[in-house]
Amino acid sequence: MTAGQYNTVYNFFSLAIAAMGASAVFFFLGRTQVASRYRLALLITGLVVTIAGYHYFRIFNSWEAAYTLKGGLYVPSGSPFNDAYRYVDWFLTVPLLLLETVAVLALPAVQSRSLAWKLGGAALLMIALGYPGEVGSLAARPWWGAVSSIPFVYILYVLWVDLSRSMERQLPEVKVYIRNMRLLLLLSWGVYPIAYMLPLFGITGAGATVGLQMGYTIADILAKPVFGILVFTIAMIKSAQDSSDGTDLPNSRLAGADD
Repeated sequence: MTAGQYNTVYNFFSLAIAAMGASAVFFFLGRTQVASRYRLALLITGLVVTIAGYHYFRIFNSWEAAYTLKGGLYVPSGSPFNDAYRYVDWFLTVPLLLLETVAVLALPAVQSRSLAWKLGGAALLMIALGYPGEVGSLAARPWWGAVSSIPFVYILYVLWVDLSRSMERQLPEVKVYIRNMRLLLLLSWGVYPIAYMLPLFGITGAGATVGLQMGYTIADILAKPVFGILVFTIAMIKSAQDSSDGTDLPNSRLAGADD
């Protein structure tokens, strides 16, 4: 690949590391700014970006080791680029990402547990089914992509249907931010299947590699730090409302407190 292609991916990885690291500090410190019942949501948010930051650091190092500059072009060094770090990251962070969505709403315990199991289980299944298509043959890629889309569609159903039924008592401002959170998830997660299917569109070689890594990185930044900012904003709004109503509770409902 050209130096421009290599450096584009290199710089995107660097951006992701900075975004994940800075947002982790922000979310962990920001926990003190919200009511106790919403701190679990920010703890999970901080964990998500911390885990992602670590894996991007590993991806960054693997990218550096996989290519060497010869005659003005970057060629394989003999050390394979380990993109499996992404799937390890997603396997951990995607379920947590959905759990933080539930946690920040501080729903009654029964509703929280039900939503958490549905969303977390579907997320694990989606990532597990997508990985064989990523590392397998090109012919098998669309089949694994189609199968992994089933839990993806189920997650969207839960977020738009089941979650909507639990939002009746939420503040109008909170409903707006929850709507934005769901749209952001749909937008950012929509990048993944596009990047995943690039080889099937005849985009191969260096162009496919660069497009794939850029697409995944942009989606991760949107789905983790930017999504986390929306979670933080909801926690702040609900904390202010709880303070004015005198309804601040010491524990999060997701942690098992009774309604």
